[in-house]
Amino acid sequence: GSARPIDYHAWTGFADWRSGTAHGTRPRAGARPGLELATPAGTTDYTDPHTGKTATWEYAIWTSPVHRLPVPATEAVVSWNAQTPAGTWLQVELQGTYTDGTATPWYVMGRWAAGDQDIKRTSVDGQKDGRSSVWTDTFSVDDPSTGLRLASYRLRLTLYRRPGTRLTPVVHRIGAMGSDIPDRFTVPASVPGGTARELSVPRYSQEIHKGQYPEYDNGGEAWCSPTSSQMVVEYWGGRLTPEQLSWVDPSYADPQVCHAARSTYDHQYGGCGNWPFNAAYAATFDGLQGVVTRLASLTEAETLIAAGIPVITSQSFLKTELTGAGYGTSGHLMAIVGFTKDGDVVANDPASPSDEAVRRVYRRREFETVWLRTKRHDADGKVRSGSGGICYLYFPARPTPEQRRALESVGVR
Repeated sequence: GSARPIDYHAWTGFADWRSGTAHGTRPRAGARPGLELATPAGTTDYTDPHTGKTATWEYAIWTSPVHRLPVPATEAVVSWNAQTPAGTWLQVELQGTYTDGTATPWYVMGRWAAGDQDIKRTSVDGQKDGRSSVWTDTFSVDDPSTGLRLASYRLRLTLYRRPGTRLTPVVHRIGAMGSDIPDRFTVPASVPGGTARELSVPRYSQEIHKGQYPEYDNGGEAWCSPTSSQMVVEYWGGRLTPEQLSWVDPSYADPQVCHAARSTYDHQYGGCGNWPFNAAYAATFDGLQGVVTRLASLTEAETLIAAGIPVITSQSFLKTELTGAGYGTSGHLMAIVGFTKDGDVVANDPASPSDEAVRRVYRRREFETVWLRTKRHDADGKVRSGSGGICYLYFPARPTPEQRRALESVGVR
């Protein structure tokens, strides 16, 4: 058969961190290997565009080996897992080679910290070279119809810390998903796998947070992504401490959803829907990893559900296109938590009036279409984009053999 048009590749083991080129970083051994700042390569000033404050930081750099894509890509999404103690942060960049042999610039794919006390976590707008552009969290070839594709890439990590300290970020995983999903308004139907299973994922509504903390994209009605992330983090046992939640108004229900919104907020994008920022948030919880990738069908989601791994999906649809949703959306996240015996999708949909109402059953064919297509018509008949099967996968740092096999079957190692 032909190669899968989706390629997720990561650097995560000790040997991975020893590969590539280091300027002041070193691999850290142990049960969960990582990359850390050892000897600063220098100091630099960073002016935070969201506070206007300039500060001096020590930094070190690690550049990955080149990864050649099995199928040249029209899009790439980078994601990472790291700890950033107070006084540290990191920058992630991608540089690629096109199929015509020329190179892209180094594109910033995120400036990130788990908290918001040192820098305001941010994507970087306005990056383009006339043939590709970065849209918040996604590298995209401007005009795929020309045949131009991304043939290979390397990633660069810059680790920052307050000068004169021994602090360091620790990166446990960095990777990218490259894909060449053809333009499509419809997708082939997958056959139900017949494994009826439903995972006991906590149910949180974003709607009950309407009007709370409007500084994070107008409050809860925009919090589908962090609400979905928080549900799946807690499914895996991730818990926030009372100290971590102490900033939230004690009269608010589910304060952890407010915390997830603050912790995923992208100050440039002005929202909580930055895909890698959500995966990185999940991985700040002990023993959890998070990646952003694409899946090719609901069959692949069934394989993950059978292994106990929920799948957070991104989709856009008119109210008439997803029976029972009761709303339309230009971009919304929810968690697939199971399948019925008929193969329909059991979803925890945060766009629900209460926590109890979050569990929904959506028709398989409708769900698969609105999630996997790349093009759709809006209410005015205009052509808009669809997510092409984007998902967040959160899973244990040490997966069971069954979980490992399920992840490998969808290209995640």
